[in-house]
Amino acid sequence: MRPAHLALAVLVTAIWGVNFTVIEIGLDHFPPLLFSALRFLVAALPAVFFVGRPKVAWKWIVGVGLSLGVAKFGFVFVGMDAGMPAGLSSLVLQIQAVFTALIAFAVLGERPTRVRVLGMAVAFSGIGVAAVDEGTSGPLGAFALVIAGAACWGVSNVLTRKAAPPDALNFMVWVSTVPVLPLLALSLLTEGPRRDLDALRSLDLAGVGTVLFVAWISTVLGFGAWGWLLRRHPASTVAPFSLLVPVFGMSSAALFLGEPVSPLRWCAAALLVGGVALTSLTPGRKGAETTAQTPGASVAEAVIPSRSGMTPSEPAPAPTDLTNPPFHPLDASAPTTPAARS
Repeated sequence: MRPAHLALAVLVTAIWGVNFTVIEIGLDHFPPLLFSALRFLVAALPAVFFVGRPKVAWKWIVGVGLSLGVAKFGFVFVGMDAGMPAGLSSLVLQIQAVFTALIAFAVLGERPTRVRVLGMAVAFSGIGVAAVDEGTSGPLGAFALVIAGAACWGVSNVLTRKAAPPDALNFMVWVSTVPVLPLLALSLLTEGPRRDLDALRSLDLAGVGTVLFVAWISTVLGFGAWGWLLRRHPASTVAPFSLLVPVFGMSSAALFLGEPVSPLRWCAAALLVGGVALTSLTPGRKGAETTAQTPGASVAEAVIPSRSGMTPSEPAPAPTDLTNPPFHPLDASAPTTPAARS
């Protein structure tokens, strides 16, 4: 990989990692479901008029839009709003790679190797350690919501593998059109029209900046650049960079939000990242179909993005989702464990 391409891969994972800090800041300006709806609205418009017509069947666009955009990001944004720290969220979401492997086994019949099974066990042990750490300092309900988001991400990864989109950016932009109305409806029902209107009326530059970052930088730019790399390099070369997302996520949250990283959390990070590496980066069984790690699968969010896959240039294991998505500004005085927002 050329130095410029390597730098681009690191830049994308840095964007997806910092994205969690931006999301945390954005949640100080918007209710979580409204924030997620605005993210997809701005990501889709006006880009949808420039990327061309969808290149896969609508059933895949709708399926991924609902599982990734509505379910995954809905759970993650609500969980973070309820007190799940941004840095820990960027780490815990990587368990989506394990959920992807399990769902692929159940739905596609892809039997994991012994090494991948070992990786899943190691990753789940990391989740257990993270749960113990969070249980001593934050709400376990919020932790569970982010885990649920990771599971939904796994569903979207399998759907994306079946869709096999030839253009990551085109696919992500069209997927972004799906969650807007469902998320707005859920926001009106659960967060209330008054709260939504108050957030929009008090909109300031910081709020606008968070929406633009999670939509254009993390989603459109992030997924577009990741897809560009996958078209020029083997997935096995690009995919490992996604493991940098929680590194940038935890570091940026500590630097800008003042989130402490306890020794127990570092232990959880080592177990989870190591387990995900064994699960998603080791070769599959001979003859088994593999798919490229995609932005969506890897981060994150994306984000985009990955917050928390898109365009594999070669088949490879499901991503570790970006987000994408899954995105947010900074407050050094932020509490160690964000309190639930009213």
